[in-house]
Amino acid sequence: MKRSRRSVAISLFVALAVASVFVVAIAGCSGSNDGASTSALEGLDASQVKDNDLKTLNVGSDLYPPFVYTDEYGDIVGLDVEILTEALARIGYKPKYQLIDWEKKKELVENGTIDCIWGSFSMDGREEEYQWAGPYLYSRQVVAVRSDSDIRTLQDLTGKVVVVQSTTKPEELFLNAEQNGLPRLRRLYSLQNRDLLYTTLLKGYADALAAHESAIRQFMKDYSVEYRILDEPLLITGIGAAFSVDDDRGLAQELMDTFAQMRQDGTMQEIVGRYLEHPETYLEGECLEP
Repeated sequence: MKRSRRSVAISLFVALAVASVFVVAIAGCSGSNDGASTSALEGLDASQVKDNDLKTLNVGSDLYPPFVYTDEYGDIVGLDVEILTEALARIGYKPKYQLIDWEKKKELVENGTIDCIWGSFSMDGREEEYQWAGPYLYSRQVVAVRSDSDIRTLQDLTGKVVVVQSTTKPEELFLNAEQNGLPRLRRLYSLQNRDLLYTTLLKGYADALAAHESAIRQFMKDYSVEYRILDEPLLITGIGAAFSVDDDRGLAQELMDTFAQMRQDGTMQEIVGRYLEHPETYLEGECLEP
């Protein structure tokens, strides 16, 4: 049966009215309240969050495999990058990495050039210098020597030459050797370029190098070089993400809560296991004790 023009017009009017109410309802639900949009993302993992829903966080780091490095396409990848991307997505952010001069990291986060420092950053002794999200992992700072070296213990470093990366925890420990129970060296080389540590030791310009154990093992794996790592660590330290002490966004605490969720749901162990053997040892500091 044919409908009258009046009936069709009324039906069309009703349909348009319903549609307009629906649009208004959607607009009302998707307001510009950042807190509401962030809370809606809580509990989701990164795979469930659309990239354009996320705010950008500027992250400063340097290259430090396996935590942060560039792949064959020039993209910044690594263990810390995966942890960072997952954790930030869960609180409504995405990282934008900047490779920085590591010696200027504190200045850059304090003046707002970057929002946080992230990349195998040791917390020990720096607790009051930053707002910390962490530790999310634990690491051994160790000493490595050539395989034919007669250095067997930390005390055997007396009168030797050690190379470290500048502004790192091993540099601080050796610069204050006596108060840290370490022997007096003949010389300490502090290099800005991390890669030169391994060359300096390999060429015999230094007797030992000091760094994160996982980074040393990654270098040996990548370049088929065999160093011997001393059994006694310099330090077992927590690794964290550092924000300025003046940052008032509450992101450090949000990330702390998110790290706890990632541990509980198995995400953290899964990510660490893609890069390091026995991931549980890096999630519990006690497991790294010699």
